[in-house]
Amino acid sequence: MLSRISSAAVYGVDAAPVEIEVHVSSGGNGEIQIVGLPDTAVRESRARVVAAIRNSGFDVPHQRITISLAPAGLRKEGAAFDLPIAIGILASTGCITGTHCGPLLVGELALDGRLRPVRGVLPVALLARDRKVPALIVPNDNHREAALAQGVTVRACQTLAEVVAFVNGTAAGTPPDREPPPVPDIRSHLECAAHAGEDFAEVQGQPQARRAIEVAIAGGHNILMVGSPGAGKTMLARRIPSIMPPMTVDECLESTRIYSVAGLLPTGTGLVANRPFRAPHHTVSDRGLVGGGAVPRPGEVSLAHNGVLFLDELPEFRRHVLEVLRQPLEERRVTIARAKMTLSFPAHILLVAAMNACPCSYLGDERHPCSCTPGQIQRYMSRISGPLLDRIDIRVHVPRVSYVEMTDKRSAESSAAIRERIVAARQIQTERFEGSGTRSNAVMTSLQLKAYCPLDAPCDRLMEQAIDRLSISARGYTRLLKVARTIADLEGAASIRPSDIAEAVRYRDVGSGG
Repeated sequence: MLSRISSAAVYGVDAAPVEIEVHVSSGGNGEIQIVGLPDTAVRESRARVVAAIRNSGFDVPHQRITISLAPAGLRKEGAAFDLPIAIGILASTGCITGTHCGPLLVGELALDGRLRPVRGVLPVALLARDRKVPALIVPNDNHREAALAQGVTVRACQTLAEVVAFVNGTAAGTPPDREPPPVPDIRSHLECAAHAGEDFAEVQGQPQARRAIEVAIAGGHNILMVGSPGAGKTMLARRIPSIMPPMTVDECLESTRIYSVAGLLPTGTGLVANRPFRAPHHTVSDRGLVGGGAVPRPGEVSLAHNGVLFLDELPEFRRHVLEVLRQPLEERRVTIARAKMTLSFPAHILLVAAMNACPCSYLGDERHPCSCTPGQIQRYMSRISGPLLDRIDIRVHVPRVSYVEMTDKRSAESSAAIRERIVAARQIQTERFEGSGTRSNAVMTSLQLKAYCPLDAPCDRLMEQAIDRLSISARGYTRLLKVARTIADLEGAASIRPSDIAEAVRYRDVGSGG
């Protein structure tokens, strides 16, 4: 007897339909064969499925069972096929007799028949919604996540026996103590998240670095902080999420989707409501940074989508690892090619990097002499390639905080006050780029740059002098214009002014100490 069950596989951040065909033939000695490019976890499901079926009170026929995962040309991985395979076997043996057919199923089976959560349920739920399947059956612990895809009927079950009863149409009401957790209210979670995090009011001194960070966040510009150890670079970076604009519902679902695929969703809510802040160690591999694997998984760059990727001690990262950042910084996506597939992950990130000015860390420090030779400094700085450095819009010197600044009793400006100005500037950009797909000044196209960043004669002369003095490339010129446009937006100015150009130029000349 042949049965067909609907399931799905996750590739990148999207799900693809998978049809599971189960055929029980006469003869054989209970052999189970799985075809259709299964990985090790899928092949091992044979033992889990048989034990789960028997421990749930059903019989497994002592016959040859052939299981096909279609389409056969795409690799299948993970334990999410346990449940649909088990239902397919039961349907082929006549245990599934009801008319409530056609659900899409995912879930891992324990040996006693319990359902364990799997990753990537949100993309599967969105697929089920788009394909208008009658129901999506998931493990109870995946209910919150699946229910975020509004428009699909989600049935959360705890055991294989519950699934059989539901598919057969004989399921009774769920007991009160077994009710799935309520679906999170996305907007309320976003409002709470907007007021969470460490506060800039705790930072003493560093007015120039604070201003540079404000400009970077307002326009979505990448930023590099250069300074002595203990100057506060890491402390400033970790407070950046507290001044970023609140996530929109679409951004929240985008990030939740990525974390779902990676299996990193926060417990409790099943929702990524805070802007991500990822800070990988400098020993991270290129695969860990941008993603990879036989079936590629998202790396740190994609996990930081809609948030911050913080690279501390930038020159300590291996050069070939840093070079793989060039594509995502330019295209806002990571593309990973494999023999049988090419997958793309979103990577709309704010790159925040920090480094010392030289190997001994004290170049430019007023109270500690630098002991490095010019050659040592040059070799240290050459660990960061010119093309990568050219993709960083803002570079700011972070000096050591003086004793007077550290002991100042006056309260510094809070994150809430800074965020208010940033949100206002972002609103200007939202209205400016409405309908174009552009999110911020940092990703303006060439046509948008011509339309929204015209320069009058004084600005043009100042820009020419800056390009000649600093030998700025064509890419650097466009980034200067974008930063100047952001500075003008923060001030509510309709056009770019000479003072905006001058401030933007200071953020390109890190060697000047400011």
